[in-house]
Amino acid sequence: MTLPMDNRKRLHSNVEEHEESIKRRVVDHQQEVAAADALASSDDVNFKDSENYVRWQNTISKVVNSVVSIHFAQVAPFDCDPALVSEATGFVVDSDLGIILTNRHVVGAGPFVGYVVFDNHEECDVIPIYRDPVHDFGFLKFDPKKIKYTKIQALELKPSLAKVGSEIRVVGNDAGEKLSILAGFISRLDRNAPDYGELTYNDFNTEYIQAAASASGGSSGSPVVNIDGYAVALQAGGSTEASTDFFLPLDRILRALQCVQNNKPITRGTIQIQWLLKPFDECRRLGLTSERETQIREMYPEKIGLLVAETVLREGPGDGKIKEGDTLIAVNGEIISSFIQLDDILDSGIGNDIEIIIQRGGIESTVVCKVGDLHNITPDRYVEVCGATFNELSYQMARFYALPVKGVFICSASGSFNFDNKEKIGWIVDSVDNKDTPDLDTFIEVMKHIPDRKRVTVRYHHMTDQHSPHVTSIYIDRHWCSEFRVYKRNDTTGIWDYYNVAEPLPAEPISPKTARFIDIPSDNPQIAKLSHSLCLVTTMAAIPLDSLPGETLRTSGLIIDAEGGYVIVSRRAVPHDCLDVFVTIADSVLVPAKLEFLHPTQNYAIIKYDPKLVIANIITPKLSKKRVERGDKLKFIGLTNSNKLLTSDTTVTDIASVSIPSNLIPRYRATNLEALSIDSIVSPRCHSGILTDDDGTVRALWLSFLGEREESKEKIYLMGLDIMDCMNVINILKRGQKPIVRIVDAGFGSITILNARIRGVPEEWIERMEKESQDRLQFMTVSRVSYTKEPIRLETGDVILSVNDRLVTKMDHLSGIVGASDEYKEDPELRFKVVRNGKVVDLNVKTVAVHETDRLVIFAGSILQMPHHAVRQAMADIPKGVYCTFRGESSPALQYGISATNFITHVNEVETPDLEIFLTEVRKIEDNSYCNMRLMSFDNVPFAISLKTNYHYFPTAELRRDDATGKWIEEEYNKTEEKTV
Repeated sequence: MTLPMDNRKRLHSNVEEHEESIKRRVVDHQQEVAAADALASSDDVNFKDSENYVRWQNTISKVVNSVVSIHFAQVAPFDCDPALVSEATGFVVDSDLGIILTNRHVVGAGPFVGYVVFDNHEECDVIPIYRDPVHDFGFLKFDPKKIKYTKIQALELKPSLAKVGSEIRVVGNDAGEKLSILAGFISRLDRNAPDYGELTYNDFNTEYIQAAASASGGSSGSPVVNIDGYAVALQAGGSTEASTDFFLPLDRILRALQCVQNNKPITRGTIQIQWLLKPFDECRRLGLTSERETQIREMYPEKIGLLVAETVLREGPGDGKIKEGDTLIAVNGEIISSFIQLDDILDSGIGNDIEIIIQRGGIESTVVCKVGDLHNITPDRYVEVCGATFNELSYQMARFYALPVKGVFICSASGSFNFDNKEKIGWIVDSVDNKDTPDLDTFIEVMKHIPDRKRVTVRYHHMTDQHSPHVTSIYIDRHWCSEFRVYKRNDTTGIWDYYNVAEPLPAEPISPKTARFIDIPSDNPQIAKLSHSLCLVTTMAAIPLDSLPGETLRTSGLIIDAEGGYVIVSRRAVPHDCLDVFVTIADSVLVPAKLEFLHPTQNYAIIKYDPKLVIANIITPKLSKKRVERGDKLKFIGLTNSNKLLTSDTTVTDIASVSIPSNLIPRYRATNLEALSIDSIVSPRCHSGILTDDDGTVRALWLSFLGEREESKEKIYLMGLDIMDCMNVINILKRGQKPIVRIVDAGFGSITILNARIRGVPEEWIERMEKESQDRLQFMTVSRVSYTKEPIRLETGDVILSVNDRLVTKMDHLSGIVGASDEYKEDPELRFKVVRNGKVVDLNVKTVAVHETDRLVIFAGSILQMPHHAVRQAMADIPKGVYCTFRGESSPALQYGISATNFITHVNEVETPDLEIFLTEVRKIEDNSYCNMRLMSFDNVPFAISLKTNYHYFPTAELRRDDATGKWIEEEYNKTEEKTV
C-alpha cells in the first residue's frame, strides 16, 4: 500500500501526535551537517577521505538555503481533499518572484492557508498560485522582501540529469522535522504513478522515478538533488511496506514554471483517457504487431514498453473512439513512447483535433479527437449550504469509475446531507425536492427556493455503486447552518472569494394531521393500548456543545401528558437545547418540539410539542405511585434500533446505586441514581422503552445512558429508571410551572457494612441501618466533590449517615430538592451528618441549581464556553479562563496548539475569566495578525502560544440563548468583506 508523503490520514487518527510534530522546533544547521557526516560514515566507502564526500557536504550546505518547511491548512473539504492541518516541504525555484515548488497534494485543490520557515528560522506567509489538475506539483508564492536576514537561493531544475544509478539526496521536512537529509540511488525512471487508493488524490498519465531513501510523512515536496546541487526530481510519495520512494519528473514542472515566469497561462490539454505504461510483452498480448514493436524498439532502445489505454471516460473526447486495452502508437505522426511526449502534444493543442494511431487486437487504426481544456473540468468553486459542501464532479474523481465529468459531488456529506455516518465522501446528488440537479448551478437554484425546516426528498448515489440509487428525506437546516455561500478560487490573491447566494426562506406553517395507532400485539388490552402513549423522539444537533458531537439521534419517548404534549425521554438523545427536537406520532406525523427540562444527574429530559398539530387517539398513561422493588414481575415494552416495538415478561433482578464512568474528555453523564436491572432476552436489543404492570401502569423507563468513549466507539449502557424518581418534576410541569432541581454537587457511591465499620461508622448507626433498611444494607459515601464557587463542605471519603435527620439508606435520599422556579429565593441548605476520619461530623451543605450552557464563542475555528457541569464534576480546581470544547480539523486553533479541554486564561496578557471579557479582547485583534495567549491544560499545566487569525475562513462569532424567547441568537464579528465572484 502507498500513501502521500504528508500522510494525511494520520491527522484524523492521531491528532495529538500531529500537534507534537508541529511543536518540535527547527534543528540547527550544524546538527544537520553532522547528521550528513554520520550518514556518510556508515557507508562502505569512507566518504570523509574522498572528494565525493566534500562535494556532497558543500552541495547540501547550499541546498538547505533553498529548502523551506511548509506549515499549512487546507481549510475546507473540497473535491477529494479533506480539511486538515499538516506540514510538508518545498523549495525556492525563483528567488526574484518568490516562487516555491511543492506537491499538488500539499497546495491542495481547495482553500489553502500557510506559511514557510526558511533555514535561518525566518517565517513568511505563502499563497497558492497554481496546482496542477493531474500531476502532483503546485506553486506557492511569497514576498522575497520580507526575508531580511538571509540571501534567498533558487534551485535550478534539471530534469535531464535524473538517470538510473545516480546518487541523490532528499533534503526536506522528514517526519515533521524542519530539515532532514536522506540518501539514495535512482533505480527506475519509468514507473507508473503510485496508487494511493480510491476516492483520494492520485497522479496519473506520467512516469515516476523510483529510489530507496526511506522518507516519511513531511517529506512531500522535497527537492531530490544530485551531487552538483541541481534539482533532478520532486519527492511525492512512498510505500508503507518498503523503503521505496516515488519522485515526480521535472519536465512538466519546468514548463509550468517558465509559463509563470513569463506571465503566460499554463495550458493543460486532455482527451479524458488514462494511460498506463505497459511492457512490450503485455502490449504484444493486447495486439501490438511485431512490425510496430521492432520499429519502436529501434527508435527508442532504452524504452521497455508503450502506453495502453486503461480508462476511457464516458462522454469524453475519446469515448467511442478509443477503448480500454488499445495500444498508443503515434499522435499527429509522432511515435509516442512516453507520457512526456503525449503531454507536450495535448498541452499545446487545446481546441484542436489530433490524429491518434492505435492498435487493437493486431489491427491498426487512426482516430481523430478534439483536445479539451483540463482546467475546465477541474472545479475551482464550491457551494456551502445546510452544513455541507458541494462542487462539480472533477476529472480526478470521475476517472476512477470512467464516469462523465458532470454531476453534483458532495465533498463534505454532513449537516442536512449526512447520508451515512461512516461514509463522508463519494456521494453524488441526483435530485432535490423532486427536481433534477445535473450541475452545480441547477443545484444552487433548487436550494434557493426551499424554505427553512422543510423536509424534502433527495435522490443520490455513491460513486462506488452505480447500481444502487438511494432515496431519502432530509431536513433543510438554514437556521443553525445559515450560510449559503459560493466560494471561488482566486489565484491572484490566493484566497477563495465568496458571496452569499440567498437568505433563508421562512419555515412554512404546520397544519394539523391525523395519525392512527396500531395496538401492541397483546392479549392484555391495557398493554396493547400503550402504543398510544409512545412516540419517537429525534434530535438534530448541528453544533458541538458541552464536549458532545453534533449528530442526529433517535429514541422512544413516553407521552406523560397528552393534553399538554409533554414527553419524557432519555437525556442521551436530548443532551442540551442547542438543537432541533421532533416528535413522531404513530410513525405518521412529525411535529417540532422544544425542551422544557433537563435533569442534571438522572439522565432524563422532558420536551413539549403542540398537541393541536396531531389528530390522534393519544392516551396519557397511568404512572405508578409506588416504587419498584427487587423481584417485581413486570412487562417490558422496548423500541429496537429499527424502530420495532418488542414486548416480553420480565423480572427486576437488581436495584443498585449507579454512577456512569467518566470520560477522558468530560461530558454529561448520569450520576447518583438508582438503576434497575431486568431479566429479559429482548431488552439488550432495545435502546429505549418502558416497564409496566399487567394493568398498563408505567413503573419505570428503560433508557440508554451515554458512557465512556472507547477508541472510536461510544459505550452505551441500558438501564431502568423508576418513574417515581421523575414524579416531582412531572407534577410541577403539569401545573404549568418550571421545575428546578437543586442538588448537592458531589458524587456518591455505596459501601458495605463491613467497609462502613472500617471507616469508623459507630455501631449504633450500623444497628439502625440493619433495622430500618428494607432492601439493601449499605451506606452512602462521597466519591468526588465537584468544583463550585462556594466550596461544598463535604469531602471525598465522607460516609453519609443522615440528611435532615433522615437515615440515608439509598441514593434517592441524596437526590436533592425539587421545586418550582419561584419556590425558593435562595438555594436551600441540607443538614448532613457524616463520618469523617472516624468521627461523626455535622455539616450544613448548600444545594445548587445546575445552569446549562446558554452561550458560546467561536474563535479561530474553536468553540469556547464557560466550563460546563461535567467539567466542574471532573476537576478539583478550575482555571480562571474560557473552556475549549471543540476545535475544527483545519482551524488555526489546531494549527497553533489549542486543544479541547484547554482553558484560555489570557489574551495579549489580559486575563479572560469569562466569555464577555474574552470576546472583548479578541475583537481587538486584526485579521491575519498574531496574538499571544496563555492557556492551561486540563491537568493544570500552563503554557503559552501565539496564534494567527484568519477571519476570512474563521470569523469570530457568538451564539447565545435569549431567556425571554428561548431562541438562540447568532452574531458574527471581525467578518471580512464579501467579494463578488
